[in-house]
Amino acid sequence: MNLALILFSAVSFLGYGSACFLSAYIRKEFERYGLGPQRALVGALQLSAVIGLVVGLSQPWMGRAAAGGLALMMLVAVGFRIKIKDSLPQTTPALLYLVLNAYLCWAAF
Repeated sequence: MNLALILFSAVSFLGYGSACFLSAYIRKEFERYGLGPQRALVGALQLSAVIGLVVGLSQPWMGRAAAGGLALMMLVAVGFRIKIKDSLPQTTPALLYLVLNAYLCWAAF
């Protein structure tokens, strides 16, 4: 079960991290958040965390660090969503990824 959750998180952030560089929609979302200049940094951190999650399968400390970093990133994302008054359905994905990666950080590696 933990392996499936690790891979789910890795694939999800591979997609979202890549979209930070490739998607016009994500570019507009970052502008809406007031974080346009940080979009590339966020994407690069997410792609780095994907590598950390995968390497964490053989080096647990790296998996824990990557999952913890993603959990922290999602905590900030939830805060931004609340700050800009997004609805609960708009905020829920970040909240779920926060919980998932916090779990992975503390229990899966």
